[in-house]
Amino acid sequence: MKGLIVALALGVCSTAAAQEGGHASFGPAEFWAAAGTEARAVVIILVSLSLGSTFVWIERMLAFSRARRQSMRVAAEIVGPLQHGDVEGALRIAGDERYKSSYLAAVLRAGLAEMSLHADEFGVSNAKRAVEKAIAEETAKLKRGFAWLATTGSTAPFVGLFGTTFGVINAFSGMAATGGGGLSGISAGIAEALYTTAIGIGVAIYGVWLFNFFNGKVEKVQNELSSSEADFVDWASKHAHGRRHAAK
Repeated sequence: MKGLIVALALGVCSTAAAQEGGHASFGPAEFWAAAGTEARAVVIILVSLSLGSTFVWIERMLAFSRARRQSMRVAAEIVGPLQHGDVEGALRIAGDERYKSSYLAAVLRAGLAEMSLHADEFGVSNAKRAVEKAIAEETAKLKRGFAWLATTGSTAPFVGLFGTTFGVINAFSGMAATGGGGLSGISAGIAEALYTTAIGIGVAIYGVWLFNFFNGKVEKVQNELSSSEADFVDWASKHAHGRRHAAK
């Protein structure tokens, strides 16, 4: 397919040298005016994928920023009650509406809820499972919109190739209509093929870049939550041990 497009493009260049006077211009505006229904449909689909990816980018940036900011605040505020063994006080902080977007608050809230019911080894075991489940849920929330980015990155080149195919078909149709390979006969088709290919590749690169960018952010949060889980389980074990000795 690429060799065919190159051959046609070379034909355009060689024929253009023989044209008298006329100057062919195929900028974006001229391309859109001359594009067929199929090429326009391809461009509309690719632009829609790009706009959707941009929406995901903006929404996820705001969500990550808000979640991280609230998590840092809850970490600073909850350390005091935890050091004093105040489970109920720590649970109130983790459940505060001010921290509803915090992934750390959600994880601590799940573990503290179990510890408030059973401050013993049984409670520690339940808290550990609750924390693991909360981490999985918060990770899934952070990955919201990733499916769109993955779809954009994987399908955009093929959508563009669909336009390329119709562009080449239109170029041959124009060649047949004019009875030769003149510039005026095939330039519109070649323009369709090259424009849709370039747009498809560009949109795919954009989608893949955003997917990898946010995937790296999620991995960083997962590492933070894994560390927080270990610290919480260690605290819960010490808290249960202290309560057991106090009861004696």
